[in-house]
Amino acid sequence: MLKKIRSKVNEYPRNFWVLIGALFIDRVGGALIFPFLSLYITSKFNVGMTEVGVIFAVHSISSFVGNMVGGALTDKFGRRSMLIVGLIFSAGVSLGMGFIEDWELFYLLAFLTGFVSNFGGPAVQAMLADILPVEQRPDGFGMLRVTMNLAVTIGPAIGGILAGINYLLLFIIDCVVSIITAIIVYFALPETKPETPEGKKEESLLQSFGGYRKVFRDKLFLAFLFLTTFTAIIYMQMNTTLSVYLRDVHGTSPQGFGYIMSLNAAMVVLFQFWVTRRVKKHHQLSVMVVGNLLYAVGFAMYGFTNMYWEFLTAMVIITIGEMVIAPIVQTLIANIAPEDMRGRYMAAYHLGWGIAASVGPLAAGIIVDNYNPNWVWYASGIICSVVALGYYVLKTRVGERFQPLVKKKTAPSSAEY
Repeated sequence: MLKKIRSKVNEYPRNFWVLIGALFIDRVGGALIFPFLSLYITSKFNVGMTEVGVIFAVHSISSFVGNMVGGALTDKFGRRSMLIVGLIFSAGVSLGMGFIEDWELFYLLAFLTGFVSNFGGPAVQAMLADILPVEQRPDGFGMLRVTMNLAVTIGPAIGGILAGINYLLLFIIDCVVSIITAIIVYFALPETKPETPEGKKEESLLQSFGGYRKVFRDKLFLAFLFLTTFTAIIYMQMNTTLSVYLRDVHGTSPQGFGYIMSLNAAMVVLFQFWVTRRVKKHHQLSVMVVGNLLYAVGFAMYGFTNMYWEFLTAMVIITIGEMVIAPIVQTLIANIAPEDMRGRYMAAYHLGWGIAASVGPLAAGIIVDNYNPNWVWYASGIICSVVALGYYVLKTRVGERFQPLVKKKTAPSSAEY
């Protein structure tokens, strides 16, 4: 067994495992704070959930801006450099949030936290694509998701203990963890930014930002961005609307909803790598069709079902779709992007998630407050079905560019015996 595990580990470069390990450490630190941030804000500043919602909106907007800036700087100055800068800046700002006493100043720190903490996002994804060959990228992005989910499983448990002692401990430890991660990256990870080809002039800083014009003129990338944005709008409902819907319509307790979400995280940790190994043997766009159809079935089920076991079943279907889609879509974007523009492509890809975070919960809230709340889930099923159709159309147009990432094993012919 150990020999088999060692063999699997050795399939990937050392730098890949160093990156995964460093990100796990940093994500555990972030997961200490995030689940308890609303509690911290409301108790310390004596404000309501409306003010908390505004804080999160400010954070979301600044995250998008930081992501785009980080993408351009990643392609200009390097992946390792921007990852370290993002870690150090976010450590300082996070610590400030724990000490600040002024509510208006807290708004500013919330903006700065979203901005600097997302500097390193495009750098991580670009570095992973740099390190791994094309056929290993789905596994790499799948392993990244497993790592993040495992960290989110561990972090809140530790954070709950610390919050019971003093909320300030959450911010101090997150700061220390980010600094430790930055030190690991500095000493253990080399720069992976591709060398500028001989005879080609290095981009200026202005040209790096201007490169987004090329990104948004890439019609194939825009097609993916359009489709993934609608998928993200639906996926957002799992983390925003679903808990309130199950509580108000079906009387599901917060504890019951917690079990549903724990099922999602546990499935990703246990099965993501196994699923990725199998789906990468199939045409990438066909995989996206299947994944979105699974989303359509899983999310629509919440509009048609009433029993708790059916809610769990719907989450199983959604999570299978999530495990199918997530590593493949990131691989698709990495493969579309020119290697010297991976940071900017990865940043632009997250534009869809920024739009989803702004539009998805608001649209669902309007439906829930004014119409039949089941229509959130009916609409989710319809939208994901249309997105699946969109990927099928893409396959008929550009399918030859996205073949399986590994060839299926075939039986030997009689001539080989």
